[in-house]
Amino acid sequence: MALLSVEHVTKRFGGVVAVEDVSLGVESGQIAGLIGPNGAGKTTLFNLITGLYRPDSGEIAFEGETLLRTPPHRIVRRGVARTFQNVELFPTMTVLENVLVGRHSRGERPASELLGELGLDAVAQRRTGSLPFGTMKRVELARALASGPRLLLLDEPAGGLGHEEVDELGALISRIRSSFDLTVLLVEHHMNLVMGVADRVHVLDFGRKIAEGPPAEVQRNPVVIEAYLGSERPQHATA
Repeated sequence: MALLSVEHVTKRFGGVVAVEDVSLGVESGQIAGLIGPNGAGKTTLFNLITGLYRPDSGEIAFEGETLLRTPPHRIVRRGVARTFQNVELFPTMTVLENVLVGRHSRGERPASELLGELGLDAVAQRRTGSLPFGTMKRVELARALASGPRLLLLDEPAGGLGHEEVDELGALISRIRSSFDLTVLLVEHHMNLVMGVADRVHVLDFGRKIAEGPPAEVQRNPVVIEAYLGSERPQHATA
């Protein structure tokens, strides 16, 4: 049984179908990539999994139990944490204070240990608003880990990072998967990162899943290549 199971999920916003009949599973201990062009429905699917949106149809289950009637804060308590495309931190609070916010649910590791794991010890007492963007990304990751998740959803963690930082991020994701006994679902446009860390990749286009498989297989899939390189793409309302 998959740790996370999405079955025939559809979400509409007015006349726009953001996610259409999507099914996918993420196995325990896996790093899974979720990719697709802008407007493919990736972030909408994350918002459905974490309870920010309710699907119009379909089922989403975690550890075999539905999430559809579970409010977002209880989904966190059940073991699902996430980061966001845009860093969502408290800029006037210190790094340590931001991480402690994440422990409101059921975190088990001391905040100091989390800061050490993510190389944030030296900035623990600095206000997050004064930090470089790449460091803020790691603070957000530490805060998500502070809730003690079994499933971590990463929404474009490499956005805004330089080449060297992206390489470091890939190594960090692989390391925390092992040290925190995590399952990871990763939305990312940086293909080298996804293909370097993911065990399996799922591809969305215009709200529908068009492919899934091992990274090398997905990279060679002509349907995926066409989705990314198609010359003219209509406007879409959501990411």
